[in-house]
Amino acid sequence: MRVFLLVLAGFLGGIFGGMGMGGGTLLIPLLLYMCGLPQHTAQSVNMAAFIPMALVALGIHSKKGLVDYKRVWPIVIAASLAGAGGAFLAVRARPELLTKLFGGFIALLGVYQLAGAGKGRTNRKGRADGG
Repeated sequence: MRVFLLVLAGFLGGIFGGMGMGGGTLLIPLLLYMCGLPQHTAQSVNMAAFIPMALVALGIHSKKGLVDYKRVWPIVIAASLAGAGGAFLAVRARPELLTKLFGGFIALLGVYQLAGAGKGRTNRKGRADGG
């Protein structure tokens, strides 16, 4: 049964990640509450799953001409440094603190998404997203 739950959590996280919604927002709670994994393990699994999903998404967006390669390297460098710093802090943090921080992040993300709901977004070519 546990293997089935882990596969189901990975499948659902992958679906949401593939849709560009951030699979970790679903995967981490599923791994914590449905599968019973510890906080540090759930976040580690999420990061390991994120890398191949991000590479696939990058390939798709690049093929559609949606990647601005002139601007990507400063973002990659900043994100890598922030990710390394976050990982350094996360391994030293109590699981309860990580759970609260993750919950706060999800709440802020929800508020941000609600505040932006209804605003039309366009891609680099001036078309509505998704086209």
